[in-house]
Amino acid sequence: MSEKLEKLALKRDTIAIFYGIADNSVISGLYFLLDLYSGDINEFLRYYAHTINSLYQSGYVNLSEYILKIILEMDNFYIRKYADGEEIPVEITDCLINELKFFQELSELTPEDFLSEIEYDGFMPKWKNSSVDIVGSYLERLKLVHRYGYGQYAEYKMFIFKDSKIKPVKYPDTQRLDHLYGYQRERQAVIDNTLALLDGKPAQNVLLYGDAGTGKSSSVKAIVNEYADRGLRLIEITKEQLRDIPQIIDDISHNPLKFIIFIDDLTFTSGEDCFGSLKAMLEGSASARSDNIVIYATSNRRHLVKETFSEREGDDVHRNDTMQELISLSARFGLRVNFSRPDKKEFVRIAGELAKQKGLSFDEKDFELKAERFVMTSGNGRSPRTAKQFVNQLINEK
Repeated sequence: MSEKLEKLALKRDTIAIFYGIADNSVISGLYFLLDLYSGDINEFLRYYAHTINSLYQSGYVNLSEYILKIILEMDNFYIRKYADGEEIPVEITDCLINELKFFQELSELTPEDFLSEIEYDGFMPKWKNSSVDIVGSYLERLKLVHRYGYGQYAEYKMFIFKDSKIKPVKYPDTQRLDHLYGYQRERQAVIDNTLALLDGKPAQNVLLYGDAGTGKSSSVKAIVNEYADRGLRLIEITKEQLRDIPQIIDDISHNPLKFIIFIDDLTFTSGEDCFGSLKAMLEGSASARSDNIVIYATSNRRHLVKETFSEREGDDVHRNDTMQELISLSARFGLRVNFSRPDKKEFVRIAGELAKQKGLSFDEKDFELKAERFVMTSGNGRSPRTAKQFVNQLINEK
């Protein structure tokens, strides 16, 4: 083994803060190559190809840039302590700097460092290298941890709760605010509240209610896409997962980022009792309060409750108490925004903006007639969703 690789192998064995990085397939592959360099050539070539495969599958060819990305996004105890504002002993900071210097050296390894002395003249896949400053970049990232986060929250911006864990949505909705038309006043109220959250000011929990297809859910996700680079993240849960809100809050309450816990299409019936955790969160109980978290919910019903006439006629006192508690739940949202169906003029305007966005040219009077005919034949009523369906039909007819 060359002296350079031998020294790197020794330094690798002293890694403490970034110990968990060995779980990464590219890094672990490089670690194995440091050990196998002077061993069996066939085993070495297999691990070399496996490491290259992992790098390519990650979407990278440049090893230096890939290692920088992994280092900047990794969750470790140092960045957690830093984000919490804890005092960190100088010994741990010295350890951090020395480990970052090791990864700097690792990022500078070229294929020739491994291949120059082995007796093999066949084709070998290669990677690229570039000049990166891992130490400087990491120290700068620490200063901006409230914007970029760490771990999965640095890599992704939308999440779901599954199997008792917060998991990333790898292919999220990419809707942006400039893709949405109509409801500017309603949407701005939600935007202003979100900006208050990002600025560290008191922010309200928000209920977006109203007719189906009016863009309530799209507005929330577009806002997250718009302000993700300022440290905004979204965790979507189902109504059945309301009981898990305390666990979710425990997981993210000390995170430097800001979170929207999002519940789409929220409606209760009188027999359900899963709203207790939501009520505690909305009321700001000691177990549910956190300055970096708000709840945004959408519903087609202003009072979040689906009530039948038979329930109204019942004489069960406890059932009535439950109904009253459910009906009053919406009042616990500090901000309630109504997305009602647009009138004919507004519907045509929204459809026209969507058509222009798609590059369609049209006669306004003819367009208006076709739009109204589409509303009548589709039976869906006027809404931005219907407008989008109408424009898609026009595109298909061309």
